[in-house]
Amino acid sequence: MNHLDRLEAQSVYILREAYRSFPNLAMLWSIGKDSTVLLWLTRKAFFGHVPYPLVHIDTAFKVPEMIRYRDEIAIQWDLNLVVGQNKEALAKGETFVNGLDRLSCCKKLKSDALKYTLDGTWARRKWNPYKKEWEEELNGAPYTGVIVGVRADEEGSRSKERVFSARDEKSEWDASTQPPELWNQYKTDFAPGTHVRIHPLLEWTELNIWEYIQRENIPIIDLYFNKGDGKRYRSLGCFPCTAPVDSEATNPQEIIEELTSGKFKDIAERSGRAQDKDGGGTLEALRKEGYM
Repeated sequence: MNHLDRLEAQSVYILREAYRSFPNLAMLWSIGKDSTVLLWLTRKAFFGHVPYPLVHIDTAFKVPEMIRYRDEIAIQWDLNLVVGQNKEALAKGETFVNGLDRLSCCKKLKSDALKYTLDGTWARRKWNPYKKEWEEELNGAPYTGVIVGVRADEEGSRSKERVFSARDEKSEWDASTQPPELWNQYKTDFAPGTHVRIHPLLEWTELNIWEYIQRENIPIIDLYFNKGDGKRYRSLGCFPCTAPVDSEATNPQEIIEELTSGKFKDIAERSGRAQDKDGGGTLEALRKEGYM
């Protein structure tokens, strides 16, 4: 068993443990490479089936190709897709492109949308894989456990995480209250009302993700590859705040070479995400309020 096999086995175990432990479970799907690998692992863990809904938070500012890819995969793989959105903020123009600062925009369009979609306060737009049509769900049951594709190496605040990470009744996160996880022993019994985030990819690295994508031939969105203009995305987000990087990589193997010995060997993965740079600690501030 090689390193990728061990990571895969650990993630499959965590996914099955989460499914066993949390009766109303969901998985966040950002359309990016990490959560798409997580979706692939879910299908492996449950023999081609995805037994819980996938939640996507649509800020209305995602790169258009991301939404097309999301809907195509949902149809192809018969996914129970749930889409949440802060419609009120968008209607009022409370966004970065209309003058709001990035942190406040992220809070409204990401943190608030995520919180109120997960707890069922706001309407959820749901793809019905059996009827092949979109439906609206009002007053939906809250998701008590949510699987998320974050990695410890991705950003400083995420290195403080646990695999099973508790949130309080407001979905807020406090790194100092997280339970210890020694020798792969995980705490899965929490007090009633506790919202728990589950992180099966916590020990994976960016390099591991791309090695696994290559090995498994996972159909990820092509925004990660150079299409002839010498640019590609290394990390995906909202288009006003996410810049492509200069790169000639057109496939996973060439990206692996960039990460191991090439231009990105010592450059942070989220260096193209502007919101990570505004004022410092922006992502940690958002995560304390409930973001991924």
